[in-house]
Amino acid sequence: MAARPVSGRVRTEPLGEAVETAYAIARACQEHDQPDVPFSSLEGYRAAVANGWPDYAYERSLGLLDGEPVGLLTLGLPQDDNLDTVDLELGVLPSARRQGVGRALWELAVARTHELGRRHLIGPTVQRHPDGGAFATAMGATAGLEEIRSRLDLATVDQPYLDKLLAEAWAGAGDYRLVQWSGVAPDDIIDDVAYLSGRLLTDSPVGDLAWEAQKVDAERIREDERSRARRGRTTYHSGALRDGRLVAVTTISVENEKPAQIWQSITLVDPEHRGHRLGLVVKLENLRYVRESDPRVEVIDTFNAASNEHMLRVNRAMGFQPVESLIQWQKTVA
Repeated sequence: MAARPVSGRVRTEPLGEAVETAYAIARACQEHDQPDVPFSSLEGYRAAVANGWPDYAYERSLGLLDGEPVGLLTLGLPQDDNLDTVDLELGVLPSARRQGVGRALWELAVARTHELGRRHLIGPTVQRHPDGGAFATAMGATAGLEEIRSRLDLATVDQPYLDKLLAEAWAGAGDYRLVQWSGVAPDDIIDDVAYLSGRLLTDSPVGDLAWEAQKVDAERIREDERSRARRGRTTYHSGALRDGRLVAVTTISVENEKPAQIWQSITLVDPEHRGHRLGLVVKLENLRYVRESDPRVEVIDTFNAASNEHMLRVNRAMGFQPVESLIQWQKTVA
């Protein structure tokens, strides 16, 4: 992408090799928007930029005000599915907002969506600060999905209560058997992992967003895990087996350089095996697995659709508390 002049003071240009500049902008924006989430080191950020999701292509651009880079745009382009969508992350330094930089980067995103033959731009804002939502609305985007970030503070966990909760959940799980692993799934269950992962956007609420079911196979699962490892992340998985088949799975991801704060990721249960408390079983077992594997963990964060009352109820039972709300916005490009 070539540099695009916007006004006398504002222009955009491709990121190129200016990863350190992008890091400074991204870090400042997150520290303003989500101050309780620790940001990666420069080395960790470089690894993340160099090792994105293997089924995505990425385009990154800077927004400049009077020649100084103050804004960052990242476009994520799915390559195997959701070929009509563009994932958008847009941030402008708090000190440089309301001066046209965000609009310039947004217009670049719209233009690229047109050029790429795609139709839907999707990106989040935090509700903590109203300016993000106001900007999205002014750009013609509509709120497609509200998400809740919840946090489990392990310093306040009532372990005897969790042990009792797990025993009760296992009592409802009948003949299911626990399986656990870190990183790439064993060959005998990796096809089941792929099947369950492919159900994510089918089974989870997506609101009005134009997300479609993902095409997931065993090789995509393997490459996703390799990509996480290259980014300096370790994953822990717990699942439930029935007759040798994996029918429930959950994942926690740890960024190795900052293990105190980690992320609870997907929890999926095959529809034919719901009603046996398997979601609670695998999440509680995975929590124990992670704590035994890395005692440096202090807090666990997770995102859920605000309408996903079932999973929010499971999280509350474990001790998770809501800490913020995000909105996923969508702009359909004509």
